[in-house]
Amino acid sequence: MIVEQEKITYRGKEVIFRCATVDDGEMLLEAYKKVTGETPFLAADADEINLTVEQEKAFIEKNNSDPHTLLLLVFVDGQYAGNCSFAGKNSTRRTAHRASLGIALLREFTGMGLGGIALERLLAEAKKAGFEQMELEVYSENTRARKLYERLGFVECGSIPDHSRVNGESFDLIRMYKRL
Repeated sequence: MIVEQEKITYRGKEVIFRCATVDDGEMLLEAYKKVTGETPFLAADADEINLTVEQEKAFIEKNNSDPHTLLLLVFVDGQYAGNCSFAGKNSTRRTAHRASLGIALLREFTGMGLGGIALERLLAEAKKAGFEQMELEVYSENTRARKLYERLGFVECGSIPDHSRVNGESFDLIRMYKRL
């Protein structure tokens, strides 16, 4: 899915939300490796990212052509800050009303309210696309993200104990949802 670019001023900075293009492939792959190395709250470690630039470009093309998927990039004063996305769970008519989201911001852009603004934009686009329910997964130890999701109206609906282990520490996975 492709949506129109949006430019806002936030805390004196120019923030641009736009869809990825294949020209962003290399940048996005490098940023993905960087952000996975900055936080234990993503699904993989940086050294486990083995995608090629060609695979990343194919991923971007697939997202842009799928009417049930959105990959939204965030730039602050011209610098890539991160992305957020949703993907419909539309494998059958029974689940076509549901979508799941993800967000990843580079560490230097966290803690400034940017994640909330990006997710509000993403949720609005998901609603316009006809989704009625948004779902996400977050590690129990990621309290900042959980507070953000709760502020946006997400509620906890289940968990998986000992879902992941990072440096010997066990993380539970919390499932949350929001009616759109």
